[in-house]
Amino acid sequence: MPDDPICPLCDRPIPSDAKQSLHHLVPRLKGGRNGPTVLLHQICHNEIHATLSEAELARDYNTIAALKSHPRLARFIAWVAKRPPGFHSKTPGPRRKR
Repeated sequence: MPDDPICPLCDRPIPSDAKQSLHHLVPRLKGGRNGPTVLLHQICHNEIHATLSEAELARDYNTIAALKSHPRLARFIAWVAKRPPGFHSKTPGPRRKR
C-alpha cells in the first residue's frame, strides 16, 4: 500500500478518505490555469482562500514557502498540525474577494 501523500502546507499525511483538493499556486483567474498545482487537505486549501485574495496569491503568495510565511496561515498551520491527518472543519468567515 503506497504511503499517503503529504500536505505541503501543514506537513501532515493526506489519507485517501480525507477531504482534499488541488491548489493552483498561481490562481487560474490570474493566468495559472496550466501552472503548477499542489495537493492539499481541503481545510488547508479553504484557509488559504479565506485569508488571501486571488491577486495577493498571484502576486505575493505563489509558493508554499510564501504561504507558510503569512502570519495568519502560520498560526493556522501551528493549530492544524496538532489535529489528526483526516481532520476537517468548516473554515470561519467568507472566502476572500477575487
